[in-house]
Amino acid sequence: MGLTMTETILEMRDITKTFPGVKALQNVNLDVRRAEIHAIVGENGAGKSTLMKVLSGVYPHGSYDGQIVFEGAECHFRSIRDSEHKGIVIIHQELALVPLLSIAENIFLGNERATAGVVDWDETRAAAAEVLKKVGLSEDPDTLITNIGVGKQQLVEIAKALSKQVKLLILDEPTASLSEKDSEALLNLLLEFKSQGISCILISHKLNEVSKVSDRITVIRDGRTIETMNKDQISEDRIITSMVGRSLEDRYPARSPKIGEVVFEVKNWSVYHPQHRDRQVIKNIDINIKKGEVVGIAGLMGSGRTEFAMSLFGRSYGQKITGEVRLHGQPVDTSTVEKAVATGIAYATEDRKTYGLNLIDHIKHNTTIANLVGVSRWGVIDDLREMDVANDYRKKTNIRSSSVYQTTGNLSGGNQQKVVLSKWLFANPELLILDEPTRGIDVGAKYEIYTIISQLAAQGKAILVISSEMPELLGITDRLYVMNEGRIVGEMPTMEASQEKIMRTIVRAEGKAS
Repeated sequence: MGLTMTETILEMRDITKTFPGVKALQNVNLDVRRAEIHAIVGENGAGKSTLMKVLSGVYPHGSYDGQIVFEGAECHFRSIRDSEHKGIVIIHQELALVPLLSIAENIFLGNERATAGVVDWDETRAAAAEVLKKVGLSEDPDTLITNIGVGKQQLVEIAKALSKQVKLLILDEPTASLSEKDSEALLNLLLEFKSQGISCILISHKLNEVSKVSDRITVIRDGRTIETMNKDQISEDRIITSMVGRSLEDRYPARSPKIGEVVFEVKNWSVYHPQHRDRQVIKNIDINIKKGEVVGIAGLMGSGRTEFAMSLFGRSYGQKITGEVRLHGQPVDTSTVEKAVATGIAYATEDRKTYGLNLIDHIKHNTTIANLVGVSRWGVIDDLREMDVANDYRKKTNIRSSSVYQTTGNLSGGNQQKVVLSKWLFANPELLILDEPTRGIDVGAKYEIYTIISQLAAQGKAILVISSEMPELLGITDRLYVMNEGRIVGEMPTMEASQEKIMRTIVRAEGKAS
Protein backbone atom coordinates (compact mmCIF):
# COMPACT_ATOMS: atom_id res chain seq x y z
CA MET A 1 0.00 0.00 0.00
CA GLY A 2 2.93 2.33 0.62
CA LEU A 3 3.17 3.02 -3.09
CA THR A 4 -0.36 4.20 -3.74
CA MET A 5 0.10 7.42 -1.78
CA THR A 6 2.42 8.89 -4.36
CA GLU A 7 1.35 6.83 -7.35
CA THR A 8 1.05 9.07 -10.39
CA ILE A 9 -2.27 8.68 -12.20
CA LEU A 10 -1.73 11.31 -14.91
CA GLU A 11 1.26 12.77 -16.67
CA MET A 12 1.13 15.44 -19.32
CA ARG A 13 4.55 15.80 -20.93
CA ASP A 14 5.77 18.72 -23.03
CA ILE A 15 2.32 19.76 -24.20
CA THR A 16 2.51 22.45 -26.88
CA LYS A 17 -0.60 23.87 -28.53
CA THR A 18 -0.57 26.56 -31.20
CA PHE A 19 -3.40 28.63 -32.63
CA PRO A 20 -2.87 30.87 -35.67
CA GLY A 21 -0.18 33.29 -34.54
CA VAL A 22 -0.30 32.31 -30.85
CA LYS A 23 1.49 29.69 -28.80
CA ALA A 24 -1.20 28.96 -26.25
CA LEU A 25 0.84 26.27 -24.48
CA GLN A 26 4.57 25.76 -24.59
CA ASN A 27 6.12 22.54 -23.25
CA VAL A 28 3.73 22.32 -20.33
CA ASN A 29 4.33 19.50 -17.86
CA LEU A 30 1.85 18.37 -15.25
CA ASP A 31 1.53 15.28 -13.10
CA VAL A 32 -1.33 14.32 -10.83
CA ARG A 33 -1.19 11.66 -8.14
CA ARG A 34 -3.92 9.28 -7.16
CA ALA A 35 -6.31 10.71 -4.55
CA GLU A 36 -4.74 14.16 -4.78
CA ILE A 37 -6.36 17.56 -5.18
CA HIS A 38 -4.06 19.36 -7.58
CA ALA A 39 -4.82 23.02 -8.25
CA ILE A 40 -3.88 24.86 -11.42
CA VAL A 41 -3.68 28.62 -11.10
CA GLY A 42 -2.71 31.39 -13.46
CA GLU A 43 -4.13 34.60 -14.81
CA ASN A 44 -6.94 34.65 -17.36
CA GLY A 45 -5.46 33.61 -20.68
CA ALA A 46 -2.48 31.85 -19.10
CA GLY A 47 -3.53 28.59 -20.78
CA LYS A 48 -5.27 26.70 -17.97
CA SER A 49 -8.47 25.93 -19.87
CA THR A 50 -6.57 25.15 -23.07
CA LEU A 51 -4.52 22.57 -21.17
CA MET A 52 -7.67 20.93 -19.84
CA LYS A 53 -9.23 20.89 -23.31
CA VAL A 54 -6.15 19.03 -24.53
CA LEU A 55 -6.47 16.59 -21.63
CA SER A 56 -10.18 15.92 -22.13
CA GLY A 57 -10.03 15.51 -25.91
CA VAL A 58 -11.85 18.72 -26.85
CA TYR A 59 -8.62 19.44 -28.73
CA PRO A 60 -8.09 15.95 -30.15
CA HIS A 61 -4.84 14.05 -30.32
CA GLY A 62 -2.91 15.33 -33.33
CA SER A 63 -3.90 18.97 -32.79
CA TYR A 64 -1.15 19.43 -30.16
CA ASP A 65 2.37 18.14 -29.49
CA GLY A 66 3.36 16.15 -26.43
CA GLN A 67 2.13 13.10 -24.56
CA ILE A 68 -0.69 12.25 -22.20
CA VAL A 69 -0.08 9.23 -19.99
CA PHE A 70 -3.01 8.07 -17.85
CA GLU A 71 -2.74 5.12 -15.46
CA GLY A 72 0.55 4.16 -17.07
CA ALA A 73 -0.66 4.06 -20.68
CA GLU A 74 -0.25 6.71 -23.36
CA CYS A 75 -3.65 8.04 -24.46
CA HIS A 76 -4.79 9.46 -27.77
CA PHE A 77 -8.16 11.06 -27.04
CA ARG A 78 -10.12 12.07 -30.13
CA SER A 79 -13.12 13.42 -28.22
CA ILE A 80 -14.57 14.00 -24.75
CA ARG A 81 -16.20 10.58 -25.02
CA ASP A 82 -12.77 8.92 -25.24
CA SER A 83 -11.45 10.62 -22.11
CA GLU A 84 -14.67 9.95 -20.16
CA HIS A 85 -14.35 6.31 -21.12
CA LYS A 86 -11.08 6.25 -19.19
CA GLY A 87 -12.62 8.01 -16.21
CA ILE A 88 -11.47 11.60 -16.87
CA VAL A 89 -14.43 13.96 -16.51
CA ILE A 90 -14.31 17.72 -16.92
CA ILE A 91 -16.89 20.12 -15.53
CA HIS A 92 -16.78 23.46 -17.26
CA GLN A 93 -17.43 26.88 -15.87
CA GLU A 94 -20.49 27.26 -18.12
CA LEU A 95 -22.59 24.38 -16.84
CA ALA A 96 -23.67 22.11 -19.67
CA LEU A 97 -27.01 21.02 -18.25
CA VAL A 98 -30.28 21.05 -20.20
CA PRO A 99 -32.58 23.38 -18.22
CA LEU A 100 -35.90 21.82 -19.23
CA LEU A 101 -34.92 18.23 -18.50
CA SER A 102 -35.05 16.68 -15.05
CA ILE A 103 -32.06 16.11 -12.78
CA ALA A 104 -32.18 12.37 -13.51
CA GLU A 105 -32.39 12.91 -17.29
CA ASN A 106 -29.41 15.23 -17.15
CA ILE A 107 -27.30 12.85 -15.09
CA PHE A 108 -27.65 10.04 -17.62
CA LEU A 109 -27.86 12.13 -20.78
CA GLY A 110 -25.84 10.31 -23.46
CA ASN A 111 -25.28 7.54 -20.94
CA GLU A 112 -28.88 6.34 -20.67
CA ARG A 113 -30.00 3.44 -18.48
CA ALA A 114 -31.78 1.52 -21.23
CA THR A 115 -32.51 -1.96 -22.53
CA ALA A 116 -32.91 -2.45 -26.27
CA GLY A 117 -33.11 1.32 -26.74
CA VAL A 118 -35.91 1.80 -24.20
CA VAL A 119 -35.06 3.94 -21.15
CA ASP A 120 -35.73 2.20 -17.86
CA TRP A 121 -37.07 5.13 -15.83
CA ASP A 122 -37.21 3.30 -12.51
CA GLU A 123 -33.57 2.35 -12.78
CA THR A 124 -32.69 5.86 -13.98
CA ARG A 125 -34.38 7.48 -10.97
CA ALA A 126 -32.91 5.00 -8.51
CA ALA A 127 -29.38 5.40 -9.92
CA ALA A 128 -29.79 9.19 -9.95
CA ALA A 129 -30.94 9.21 -6.31
CA GLU A 130 -27.89 7.10 -5.48
CA VAL A 131 -25.33 9.52 -6.96
CA LEU A 132 -27.24 12.56 -5.69
CA LYS A 133 -26.82 11.17 -2.20
CA LYS A 134 -23.06 11.03 -2.76
CA VAL A 135 -22.94 14.75 -3.53
CA GLY A 136 -25.31 15.59 -0.69
CA LEU A 137 -28.30 16.67 -2.79
CA SER A 138 -31.71 15.66 -1.49
CA GLU A 139 -33.71 16.95 -4.50
CA ASP A 140 -36.24 14.73 -6.22
CA PRO A 141 -34.56 13.30 -9.37
CA ASP A 142 -37.62 14.42 -11.39
CA THR A 143 -37.10 18.12 -10.56
CA LEU A 144 -36.31 20.23 -13.63
CA ILE A 145 -32.85 21.80 -13.68
CA THR A 146 -34.35 25.21 -14.34
CA ASN A 147 -36.03 25.03 -10.91
CA ILE A 148 -32.85 24.61 -8.85
CA GLY A 149 -30.18 27.20 -8.06
CA VAL A 150 -26.69 27.40 -9.51
CA GLY A 151 -25.06 25.77 -6.48
CA LYS A 152 -27.28 22.71 -6.82
CA GLN A 153 -26.79 22.60 -10.58
CA GLN A 154 -23.07 22.41 -9.95
CA LEU A 155 -23.67 19.38 -7.71
CA VAL A 156 -25.80 17.74 -10.41
CA GLU A 157 -22.84 18.12 -12.81
CA ILE A 158 -20.62 16.41 -10.26
CA ALA A 159 -23.20 13.65 -9.69
CA LYS A 160 -23.21 13.17 -13.47
CA ALA A 161 -19.43 12.76 -13.36
CA LEU A 162 -19.70 10.19 -10.56
CA SER A 163 -22.22 8.19 -12.62
CA LYS A 164 -19.48 7.82 -15.22
CA GLN A 165 -17.12 6.08 -12.77
CA VAL A 166 -14.80 9.07 -12.54
CA LYS A 167 -11.14 8.56 -11.59
CA LEU A 168 -9.93 12.09 -12.34
CA LEU A 169 -12.40 14.95 -11.90
CA ILE A 170 -11.49 18.28 -13.48
CA LEU A 171 -13.29 21.37 -12.18
CA ASP A 172 -12.89 24.63 -14.08
CA GLU A 173 -13.63 27.60 -11.79
CA PRO A 174 -16.30 25.57 -9.95
CA THR A 175 -17.08 28.21 -7.33
CA ALA A 176 -17.05 31.27 -9.60
CA SER A 177 -20.82 31.70 -9.42
CA LEU A 178 -21.45 30.14 -6.01
CA SER A 179 -22.16 31.79 -2.68
CA GLU A 180 -19.72 31.37 0.22
CA LYS A 181 -21.85 28.60 1.72
CA ASP A 182 -22.17 26.60 -1.52
CA SER A 183 -18.45 27.02 -2.21
CA GLU A 184 -17.61 25.69 1.22
CA ALA A 185 -19.87 22.65 0.64
CA LEU A 186 -18.28 21.99 -2.74
CA LEU A 187 -14.74 22.11 -1.38
CA ASN A 188 -15.69 19.71 1.41
CA LEU A 189 -17.13 17.38 -1.21
CA LEU A 190 -13.78 17.36 -3.03
CA LEU A 191 -12.04 16.35 0.20
CA GLU A 192 -14.62 13.59 0.59
CA PHE A 193 -13.90 12.30 -2.96
CA LYS A 194 -10.20 12.41 -2.21
CA SER A 195 -10.74 10.09 0.75
CA GLN A 196 -12.45 7.70 -1.70
CA GLY A 197 -9.37 7.69 -3.94
CA ILE A 198 -10.61 10.07 -6.65
CA SER A 199 -8.05 12.53 -8.03
CA CYS A 200 -9.10 16.06 -8.75
CA ILE A 201 -7.72 18.94 -10.80
CA LEU A 202 -9.08 22.25 -9.55
CA ILE A 203 -8.73 25.35 -11.71
CA SER A 204 -9.54 28.44 -9.71
CA HIS A 205 -8.53 32.04 -9.26
CA LYS A 206 -9.76 32.08 -5.67
CA LEU A 207 -6.42 31.61 -3.99
CA ASN A 208 -7.83 31.23 -0.48
CA GLU A 209 -9.87 28.22 -1.61
CA VAL A 210 -6.97 26.72 -3.49
CA SER A 211 -4.67 27.03 -0.46
CA LYS A 212 -7.29 25.41 1.73
CA VAL A 213 -7.88 22.14 -0.14
CA SER A 214 -4.95 21.52 -2.49
CA ASP A 215 -2.17 19.03 -1.95
CA ARG A 216 -0.11 20.68 -4.67
CA ILE A 217 -0.43 23.74 -6.87
CA THR A 218 0.90 24.22 -10.38
CA VAL A 219 1.23 27.77 -11.69
CA ILE A 220 0.85 28.46 -15.40
CA ARG A 221 1.90 31.76 -16.91
CA ASP A 222 1.74 32.77 -20.56
CA GLY A 223 1.35 29.17 -21.67
CA ARG A 224 4.22 27.70 -19.62
CA THR A 225 4.39 25.82 -16.35
CA ILE A 226 6.27 28.05 -13.92
CA GLU A 227 6.39 25.83 -10.83
CA THR A 228 4.59 23.20 -8.79
CA MET A 229 4.45 23.80 -5.04
CA ASN A 230 3.81 21.28 -2.29
CA LYS A 231 1.34 21.94 0.49
CA ASP A 232 4.01 23.29 2.85
CA GLN A 233 5.30 25.82 0.28
CA ILE A 234 1.94 27.33 -0.54
CA SER A 235 1.39 30.99 0.29
CA GLU A 236 -0.74 33.54 -1.52
CA ASP A 237 2.21 35.88 -2.02
CA ARG A 238 4.25 33.17 -3.62
CA ILE A 239 1.38 32.13 -5.89
CA ILE A 240 0.76 35.73 -7.01
CA THR A 241 4.42 36.43 -7.74
CA SER A 242 4.57 33.19 -9.70
CA MET A 243 1.37 33.99 -11.59
CA VAL A 244 2.27 37.48 -12.72
CA GLY A 245 6.05 37.20 -12.82
CA ARG A 246 6.45 40.64 -11.34
CA SER A 247 5.25 42.44 -8.30
CA LEU A 248 1.69 43.73 -8.38
CA GLU A 249 2.69 47.41 -8.31
CA ASP A 250 3.78 47.51 -11.96
CA ARG A 251 0.67 45.96 -13.42
CA TYR A 252 -1.26 49.20 -13.92
CA PRO A 253 -0.21 52.44 -15.58
CA ALA A 254 0.02 55.42 -13.23
CA ARG A 255 -2.65 58.06 -13.74
CA SER A 256 -3.42 61.45 -12.32
CA PRO A 257 -7.14 61.87 -12.92
CA LYS A 258 -8.71 65.22 -13.75
CA ILE A 259 -12.32 64.73 -12.80
CA GLY A 260 -15.04 67.16 -13.88
CA GLU A 261 -18.79 67.47 -13.53
CA VAL A 262 -21.28 64.58 -13.66
CA VAL A 263 -21.75 63.38 -17.25
CA PHE A 264 -23.92 60.34 -16.80
CA GLU A 265 -26.58 59.46 -14.24
CA VAL A 266 -28.92 56.54 -13.77
CA LYS A 267 -31.83 56.92 -11.35
CA ASN A 268 -34.02 54.25 -9.81
CA TRP A 269 -33.25 51.70 -12.52
CA SER A 270 -35.17 48.43 -12.32
CA VAL A 271 -35.17 45.47 -14.69
CA TYR A 272 -37.06 42.18 -14.78
CA HIS A 273 -35.82 38.88 -16.14
CA PRO A 274 -36.55 38.38 -19.88
CA GLN A 275 -38.17 34.94 -19.35
CA HIS A 276 -39.33 34.90 -15.73
CA ARG A 277 -41.60 37.93 -15.79
CA ASP A 278 -41.92 38.28 -12.05
CA ARG A 279 -38.24 37.99 -11.22
CA GLN A 280 -36.62 41.36 -10.61
CA VAL A 281 -32.96 41.20 -11.62
CA ILE A 282 -31.93 44.82 -11.15
CA LYS A 283 -33.33 46.58 -8.11
CA ASN A 284 -33.59 50.39 -8.04
CA ILE A 285 -30.03 51.27 -8.96
CA ASP A 286 -28.70 54.85 -8.74
CA ILE A 287 -25.23 55.63 -10.06
CA ASN A 288 -23.36 58.55 -11.60
CA ILE A 289 -20.10 58.99 -13.50
CA LYS A 290 -18.16 62.21 -13.93
CA LYS A 291 -16.14 63.59 -16.78
CA GLY A 292 -12.67 62.01 -16.89
CA GLU A 293 -13.59 59.47 -14.23
CA VAL A 294 -13.15 55.70 -14.35
CA VAL A 295 -15.81 54.07 -12.20
CA GLY A 296 -15.83 50.34 -11.48
CA ILE A 297 -18.58 47.95 -10.52
CA ALA A 298 -17.33 45.11 -8.34
CA GLY A 299 -19.39 42.06 -7.49
CA LEU A 300 -19.37 38.29 -7.70
CA MET A 301 -20.59 36.43 -10.75
CA GLY A 302 -24.36 36.52 -10.81
CA SER A 303 -24.56 39.88 -9.04
CA GLY A 304 -26.27 41.42 -12.09
CA ARG A 305 -23.52 43.73 -13.35
CA THR A 306 -23.67 42.65 -17.01
CA GLU A 307 -27.49 42.58 -16.95
CA PHE A 308 -27.45 46.15 -15.65
CA ALA A 309 -25.03 47.34 -18.35
CA MET A 310 -26.92 45.60 -21.14
CA SER A 311 -30.27 46.94 -19.98
CA LEU A 312 -28.85 50.48 -20.10
CA PHE A 313 -27.46 49.95 -23.57
CA GLY A 314 -30.58 49.96 -25.71
CA ARG A 315 -32.43 47.57 -23.42
CA SER A 316 -30.37 44.68 -24.80
CA TYR A 317 -31.41 42.71 -21.72
CA GLY A 318 -34.56 42.35 -19.67
CA GLN A 319 -38.11 43.67 -19.73
CA LYS A 320 -40.39 45.95 -17.68
CA ILE A 321 -37.42 48.33 -17.46
CA THR A 322 -38.07 51.50 -15.45
CA GLY A 323 -35.88 54.36 -14.32
CA GLU A 324 -34.16 57.37 -15.82
CA VAL A 325 -30.92 57.93 -17.70
CA ARG A 326 -29.45 61.45 -17.84
CA LEU A 327 -26.57 62.77 -19.87
CA HIS A 328 -25.24 66.20 -18.84
CA GLY A 329 -28.33 66.58 -16.66
CA GLN A 330 -30.81 66.01 -19.51
CA PRO A 331 -33.01 62.88 -19.63
CA VAL A 332 -32.10 60.76 -22.67
CA ASP A 333 -33.81 57.92 -24.50
CA THR A 334 -31.71 54.76 -24.61
CA SER A 335 -34.56 52.39 -25.45
CA THR A 336 -32.87 50.94 -28.55
CA VAL A 337 -29.23 50.28 -29.35
CA GLU A 338 -29.35 52.88 -32.15
CA LYS A 339 -30.71 55.52 -29.76
CA ALA A 340 -28.14 54.64 -27.09
CA VAL A 341 -25.26 54.96 -29.59
CA ALA A 342 -26.70 58.21 -30.98
CA THR A 343 -26.91 59.54 -27.41
CA GLY A 344 -23.21 58.84 -26.95
CA ILE A 345 -23.19 55.56 -25.02
CA ALA A 346 -20.88 52.74 -26.09
CA TYR A 347 -20.86 49.23 -24.66
CA ALA A 348 -17.91 46.88 -25.15
CA THR A 349 -19.25 43.48 -24.26
CA GLU A 350 -17.51 40.72 -22.30
CA ASP A 351 -18.54 38.32 -25.05
CA ARG A 352 -16.59 40.00 -27.81
CA LYS A 353 -16.86 37.02 -30.15
CA THR A 354 -20.66 36.94 -30.26
CA TYR A 355 -21.65 40.57 -29.82
CA GLY A 356 -18.58 42.72 -30.20
CA LEU A 357 -17.03 41.79 -33.52
CA ASN A 358 -17.78 40.40 -36.93
CA LEU A 359 -15.12 37.68 -36.78
CA ILE A 360 -15.27 36.82 -40.48
CA ASP A 361 -14.65 40.42 -41.52
CA HIS A 362 -11.36 42.31 -41.36
CA ILE A 363 -10.09 44.88 -38.88
CA LYS A 364 -10.88 47.86 -41.11
CA HIS A 365 -14.64 47.23 -41.27
CA ASN A 366 -14.87 46.26 -37.61
CA THR A 367 -13.23 49.56 -36.63
CA THR A 368 -15.66 51.87 -38.42
CA ILE A 369 -18.94 49.96 -38.11
CA ALA A 370 -20.31 51.98 -35.16
CA ASN A 371 -19.62 55.32 -36.84
CA LEU A 372 -20.01 54.94 -40.60
CA VAL A 373 -21.01 58.60 -40.85
CA GLY A 374 -17.45 59.41 -39.79
CA VAL A 375 -16.03 57.78 -42.93
CA SER A 376 -18.76 58.73 -45.41
CA ARG A 377 -19.50 61.54 -47.77
CA TRP A 378 -23.09 62.08 -48.90
CA GLY A 379 -23.96 58.64 -47.55
CA VAL A 380 -21.19 56.83 -49.43
CA ILE A 381 -18.27 55.27 -47.56
CA ASP A 382 -14.96 56.85 -48.50
CA ASP A 383 -12.63 53.88 -48.73
CA LEU A 384 -9.39 55.83 -48.29
CA ARG A 385 -10.73 57.71 -45.30
CA GLU A 386 -11.84 54.38 -43.78
CA MET A 387 -8.38 52.95 -44.41
CA ASP A 388 -6.73 55.95 -42.69
CA VAL A 389 -9.01 55.68 -39.67
CA ALA A 390 -8.42 51.94 -39.29
CA ASN A 391 -4.65 52.36 -39.61
CA ASP A 392 -4.69 55.23 -37.15
CA TYR A 393 -6.53 53.15 -34.50
CA ARG A 394 -4.43 50.10 -35.24
CA LYS A 395 -1.40 52.24 -34.29
CA LYS A 396 -3.09 53.94 -31.34
CA THR A 397 -4.19 50.69 -29.74
CA ASN A 398 -1.16 48.72 -30.91
CA ILE A 399 -3.10 45.94 -32.66
CA ARG A 400 -0.63 43.25 -33.73
CA SER A 401 -1.70 42.16 -37.19
CA SER A 402 -0.29 41.86 -40.70
CA SER A 403 -2.51 44.76 -41.85
CA VAL A 404 -5.99 46.20 -41.35
CA TYR A 405 -7.16 43.57 -43.83
CA GLN A 406 -6.46 40.72 -41.42
CA THR A 407 -9.60 38.80 -40.41
CA THR A 408 -10.45 39.59 -36.77
CA GLY A 409 -11.27 35.94 -36.05
CA ASN A 410 -7.57 35.08 -36.45
CA LEU A 411 -6.33 37.63 -33.92
CA SER A 412 -5.50 36.75 -30.32
CA GLY A 413 -8.03 37.67 -27.63
CA GLY A 414 -6.05 40.76 -26.63
CA ASN A 415 -5.90 42.06 -30.18
CA GLN A 416 -9.58 41.33 -30.76
CA GLN A 417 -10.35 43.36 -27.68
CA LYS A 418 -8.28 46.25 -29.04
CA VAL A 419 -10.37 46.14 -32.24
CA VAL A 420 -13.54 46.39 -30.10
CA LEU A 421 -12.04 49.39 -28.28
CA SER A 422 -11.00 51.00 -31.58
CA LYS A 423 -14.54 50.64 -32.87
CA TRP A 424 -15.99 52.48 -29.89
CA LEU A 425 -13.21 55.05 -29.67
CA PHE A 426 -13.85 56.05 -33.26
CA ALA A 427 -17.57 56.38 -32.44
CA ASN A 428 -16.41 59.02 -29.92
CA PRO A 429 -18.87 58.26 -27.11
CA GLU A 430 -19.53 60.35 -23.98
CA LEU A 431 -19.80 57.23 -21.85
CA LEU A 432 -17.90 54.03 -22.48
CA ILE A 433 -19.09 50.90 -20.66
CA LEU A 434 -16.40 48.20 -20.59
CA ASP A 435 -17.64 44.77 -19.50
CA GLU A 436 -14.74 42.47 -18.49
CA PRO A 437 -12.37 44.40 -20.78
CA THR A 438 -9.42 42.04 -20.22
CA ARG A 439 -11.09 38.65 -19.85
CA GLY A 440 -8.97 35.93 -21.43
CA ILE A 441 -6.19 38.32 -22.38
CA ASP A 442 -2.51 37.85 -21.68
CA VAL A 443 -0.70 40.04 -19.19
CA GLY A 444 1.16 42.22 -21.72
CA ALA A 445 -1.96 43.08 -23.69
CA LYS A 446 -3.80 43.86 -20.45
CA TYR A 447 -1.34 46.62 -19.67
CA GLU A 448 -1.92 48.15 -23.12
CA ILE A 449 -5.68 48.07 -22.62
CA TYR A 450 -5.31 49.76 -19.21
CA THR A 451 -3.20 52.43 -20.89
CA ILE A 452 -5.93 53.06 -23.50
CA ILE A 453 -8.52 53.34 -20.71
CA SER A 454 -6.48 55.93 -18.84
CA GLN A 455 -5.85 57.92 -22.06
CA LEU A 456 -9.60 58.01 -22.67
CA ALA A 457 -10.22 59.26 -19.17
CA ALA A 458 -7.55 61.91 -19.69
CA GLN A 459 -9.52 63.07 -22.77
CA GLY A 460 -12.51 63.61 -20.49
CA LYS A 461 -14.56 60.50 -21.27
CA ALA A 462 -16.72 58.97 -18.57
CA ILE A 463 -15.87 55.28 -18.22
CA LEU A 464 -17.71 52.47 -16.45
CA VAL A 465 -15.73 49.25 -15.96
CA ILE A 466 -17.21 45.92 -14.91
CA SER A 467 -14.66 43.31 -13.93
CA SER A 468 -14.57 40.10 -11.91
CA GLU A 469 -10.93 40.71 -11.13
CA MET A 470 -10.80 42.90 -8.07
CA PRO A 471 -7.10 43.77 -8.39
CA GLU A 472 -7.90 45.12 -11.86
CA LEU A 473 -10.67 47.37 -10.54
CA LEU A 474 -8.44 48.57 -7.73
CA GLY A 475 -5.66 49.24 -10.23
CA ILE A 476 -7.53 51.30 -12.83
CA THR A 477 -10.57 53.01 -11.29
CA ASP A 478 -11.14 56.22 -9.33
CA ARG A 479 -14.33 55.15 -7.58
CA LEU A 480 -16.11 51.85 -7.01
CA TYR A 481 -19.67 50.69 -6.65
CA VAL A 482 -20.21 47.25 -5.13
CA MET A 483 -23.09 45.22 -6.48
CA ASN A 484 -24.77 42.15 -5.04
CA GLU A 485 -27.94 40.37 -6.13
CA GLY A 486 -29.10 43.20 -8.35
CA ARG A 487 -28.53 46.02 -5.86
CA ILE A 488 -25.79 48.55 -5.27
CA VAL A 489 -24.66 47.67 -1.73
CA GLY A 490 -21.69 49.99 -1.36
CA GLU A 491 -19.72 52.86 -2.89
CA MET A 492 -16.18 54.00 -2.10
CA PRO A 493 -13.26 55.96 -3.54
CA THR A 494 -10.77 53.44 -4.91
CA MET A 495 -8.02 54.91 -2.74
CA GLU A 496 -9.93 53.72 0.31
CA ALA A 497 -10.87 50.33 -1.15
CA SER A 498 -9.24 46.91 -0.82
CA GLN A 499 -10.24 43.40 -1.83
CA GLU A 500 -11.11 42.65 1.79
CA LYS A 501 -13.29 45.74 2.08
CA ILE A 502 -15.18 44.90 -1.13
CA MET A 503 -15.73 41.29 -0.07
CA ARG A 504 -16.86 42.45 3.35
CA THR A 505 -19.40 44.78 1.75
CA ILE A 506 -20.75 41.87 -0.32
CA VAL A 507 -20.87 39.43 2.57
CA ARG A 508 -22.58 41.98 4.82
CA ALA A 509 -25.19 42.59 2.14
CA GLU A 510 -25.80 38.84 1.82
CA GLY A 511 -26.20 38.64 5.58
CA LYS A 512 -28.90 41.32 5.43
CA ALA A 513 -30.61 39.84 2.38
CA SER A 514 -30.91 36.38 3.88
